[in-house]
Amino acid sequence: MSVNKVILVGNLGRDPEVRYMPNGDAVANFSIATSENWKDKNGQRQERTEWHNITMYRKLAEIAGQYLKKGRTVYIEGRIQSRKYTGKDGAERTAYEIIADQMQMVGGRDGGGSSAGAPMDDDGYGAPQGGSRMRDDSAPAAPSAPPAAPRRMEPKPAAKFDDMDDDIPF
Repeated sequence: MSVNKVILVGNLGRDPEVRYMPNGDAVANFSIATSENWKDKNGQRQERTEWHNITMYRKLAEIAGQYLKKGRTVYIEGRIQSRKYTGKDGAERTAYEIIADQMQMVGGRDGGGSSAGAPMDDDGYGAPQGGSRMRDDSAPAAPSAPPAAPRRMEPKPAAKFDDMDDDIPF
């Protein structure tokens, strides 16, 4: 058994470039950046940014072209694919790209702060307002479970210091 599944949440490095194939299907290309932060052994904060090339097809590509802009945060699901090409210097190279089949816009219309996304109607079009996922339905989809009903959280009474157990993990 093998699995080729990629999940990324990152910020667009450029506006999507949408083109159309001879058969009329849309293709969108853009890049997103993901960052990793840590402290090194000297306590200095370090950051590494990875750039990922994203390709979308058909309706999902049209949605990306319409709603995604540079700097916007986006959630992407898809698969990684490699392709070989010959560089200007004649050397053979390999490029890796993510072929996206699902996308969710994160943040408000300007791409900022909240966790809301941009829903689309059944045809994949509509005005951004709340949160939902968009899927390229032409690709085979993995079965998904129905959404769980929201649980009601009741506040717990505050514990007294004397009632606390000694099993604190630190």
